Amino acid sequence: MNTYMAKAADVQRKWYIVDAEGVVLGRLASQVASVLRGKNKPIYTPHVDTGDYVIIINAEKAVLTGKKLDQKVYYTHSGFPGGLHETLYRKLMQEKPEFAVKKAITGMLPKGPLGRLMAKKLRVYAGPEHEYESRKPEKLELK
Repeated sequence: MNTYMAKAADVQRKWYIVDAEGVVLGRLASQVASVLRGKNKPIYTPHVDTGDYVIIINAEKAVLTGKKLDQKVYYTHSGFPGGLHETLYRKLMQEKPEFAVKKAITGMLPKGPLGRLMAKKLRVYAGPEHEYESRKPEKLELK
């Protein structure tokens, strides 16, 4: 018996929609990253992108538990001396909630070309409206 290896041309992709209202950010990120990788399918192959497309709405209403809003910090660096910039997640969730959710999910994907390919299948919106109704996305129930 041989091990099945999926081919990129054979993958059937679906569209899912996730409502992030009241959902803990880390739990949302881990489950969505699993769908983007394709781990929910029986044809999952680690070196092939077998994942589905995911649309996340109401990203501004995602929840961070404990004191993370005031203690968790997002860092960026310009590359120049003294170029370290810090942003608290309270400010980040108010100004750019789509970025905060996307950053949490892409951090759980593989690093490199395959992970970047998987991240392109993620769409995040702060409010309830999105532009992919024509794709007829299925509602994804999170555990």
